[in-house]
Amino acid sequence: MPMRDLSAGPRVLLKRLRELMAEPLEPQERLDRIVSQIASNMVAEVCSVYVLRSDGVLELYATEGLNKGAVHLAQLKMGQGLVGTIAASAQPLNLSDAQAHPAFRYLPETGEEIYHSFLGVPILRAGRTLGVLVVQNKAQRNYREDEVEAMETTAMVIAEMIATGELKKITQPGLELDLTRSITIEADGYNEGIGLGHVVLHEPRIVVTNLLNDDAEKEIIRLAEAIGSLRLSIDDMLSRREVAQEGEHREVLETYRMFAHDQGWVRRMEEAIRNGLTAEAAVEKVQSDTKARMMRLTDPYLRERMHDFDDLANRLLRQLTGFSGRAFDEGFPTDAVIFARAMGAAELLDYPRANIRGLVLEDGAVTSHVVIVARAMGIPVIGQAAGIVALAENRDPVIIDGDDGQVHLRPVADMVKAYEEKVRLRARRQEQFRALRDVDSVTKDGQRISLMMNAGLMVDLPQLVESGADGIGLFRTELQFMIASTMPKLEEQEAFYRNVLRQTAGRPVTFRTLDIGGDKVVSYFRAQEEENPALGWRAIRLALDRPGLLRTQLRALLRASAGSELKMMLPMVTEVAEIHAVRDLMQKEVQHLSKFGHSLPRKLQFGAMLEVPALLWQLDELMTEVDFVSVGSNDLFQFSMAVDRGNARVSDRFDILGKPFLRILRDIVRAAERNRTPLTLCGEMAGKPLSAMALIALGFRSVSMTPTAIGPVKAMLLGLDAGQLAAELNAMLDDTRSNASVREMLVSFAAGHNIPI
Repeated sequence: MPMRDLSAGPRVLLKRLRELMAEPLEPQERLDRIVSQIASNMVAEVCSVYVLRSDGVLELYATEGLNKGAVHLAQLKMGQGLVGTIAASAQPLNLSDAQAHPAFRYLPETGEEIYHSFLGVPILRAGRTLGVLVVQNKAQRNYREDEVEAMETTAMVIAEMIATGELKKITQPGLELDLTRSITIEADGYNEGIGLGHVVLHEPRIVVTNLLNDDAEKEIIRLAEAIGSLRLSIDDMLSRREVAQEGEHREVLETYRMFAHDQGWVRRMEEAIRNGLTAEAAVEKVQSDTKARMMRLTDPYLRERMHDFDDLANRLLRQLTGFSGRAFDEGFPTDAVIFARAMGAAELLDYPRANIRGLVLEDGAVTSHVVIVARAMGIPVIGQAAGIVALAENRDPVIIDGDDGQVHLRPVADMVKAYEEKVRLRARRQEQFRALRDVDSVTKDGQRISLMMNAGLMVDLPQLVESGADGIGLFRTELQFMIASTMPKLEEQEAFYRNVLRQTAGRPVTFRTLDIGGDKVVSYFRAQEEENPALGWRAIRLALDRPGLLRTQLRALLRASAGSELKMMLPMVTEVAEIHAVRDLMQKEVQHLSKFGHSLPRKLQFGAMLEVPALLWQLDELMTEVDFVSVGSNDLFQFSMAVDRGNARVSDRFDILGKPFLRILRDIVRAAERNRTPLTLCGEMAGKPLSAMALIALGFRSVSMTPTAIGPVKAMLLGLDAGQLAAELNAMLDDTRSNASVREMLVSFAAGHNIPI
């Protein structure tokens, strides 16, 4: 049977569907009347709705024209039959003779064998397939493009009905819809710990509630104005001085501009408006259709462009809807797990700290600013969780496991119970560690080990007392710069450092001078793009090239430490000559402050970080030049082994407890002993009981780590005979013919002496 002209059909249909959605009907009755209305409006003999369940099955939920007894009984698996093919591909299927198609599957309970023409469209939301909407006729014909568009537009209404959870009432007992399916994603653990809570989308999906327009031309004008504003804002960003002429940041903006000027994108949105949608609903429809297609691409470059397109569409939606912030009807969750594609360090600190249980990122690396800040806050972090934002909704229950790098979205009850028990066990262990807080950190054979903590933010400081740390062995001063929108002034820096010293109440604090540049470029201090930023213009190199920046920080540290002790160290030192240069700048600042009557620190300790392998051939010169040396084990291992620790393919390739690196550390310890120079080590290596065992055996008597690691490391060293382990470890390191594993020896030693690791 031929269909009539649909130029006004979609608009009439959508209005009738809106009326049906507003009526106080039971879900099954509402769905039955919806399919009846669609069939009537489109002059179709059959209209059916299939909904995707969490087990990957598409179940017939309502039909007009097929056997009513097949409702909730007729089923097709994802990819099976015509309906399953549509769901799997997320694309419409328009056939004049459905039974001749190779994917056709006959369901005898439906009575559909008399129908030939077939049009099916996916029911999409945010690019996800929630079900399939189908119309059928006896006559053989192809449906027109405007009819396909009408079906896709109608499917948006059904998608919202599924998303609201209304269909749960008519879902078979023991089954769930795909939208509420439990999902586990394997990702990278960037900070250990377990977080149980509810999802908070950092950039929440904009829900378009006003779907239908009353004046198509007015909506097209609204769309054109919004697109014009969007194009101007992109052009403005590209013209700013701080945007480099080359590099990744500019490439992203150029991609935005390309999409914003794409006439095909604009034409599809205008067509959706003429079919009855508002401007924002048209943007959402085209965004969801495009995203569904691009999500199934295998080319990583094209998939990345999908993210760019998605961001651009969201910008356009915000312009049209006026949406600008994060809204929570019932207040911010007390157990929030933040989900984001990417975010800045300052944005994380905008959230109420006490409410955050974890952070999940689609992008980012272990060295990114926000990850560093999150680790300082002591919350579990997951990175490289591809596609997780599109799968989640605000307030979805979630568990993140920073130890194993897993995200469990909408977890089943048994998994929740298992993780709750795991959290209780961790809490009991933490209680045991807290009981050791005031116990002196002395090994079984009487070696006193100084356990220091790493910090960088004011939120870290309460953990100094709670953890029982002897002091702060590494205070990352760059974090203050990373979370600020403008360069902190001298007075701001001074007040910050003075506050740190006041809150630590006399315990030692080692300030590391600015380690920015390279891969830590702050927004207001842009440098040229570098192919190898970790090996580039950063830390002491940048500071010596910009002496005004360094002198301001040195002056702030000197003034803040007036009358007390100032302990500071330089990062990324490559040559001892760099230390001489900074000493000269420090002397100038001391003279300046003395000249104008400022009080000075009663004691100044000047140190350097050993992170660059070149210093291994200047060890004695280094040890005699400074008051102390701190080994930065993360970078020293990275540079020594030529391993990018942000690259998952190689970061685990070499063992930090392998003989080569342990021999390097032993040489450093021996040089410090020769020159009677105090030595410490800060880095992840210090915070794990097994590797801390090796450090103590090598001769380190001071280590600095995250606050949560102090308890486990102290529990280990209390049962450790450092002298006995040192003898065994040194014998292994001296044996050049054996390939025996140091890690296995340490594990065996701990097991044999009941040492908790």
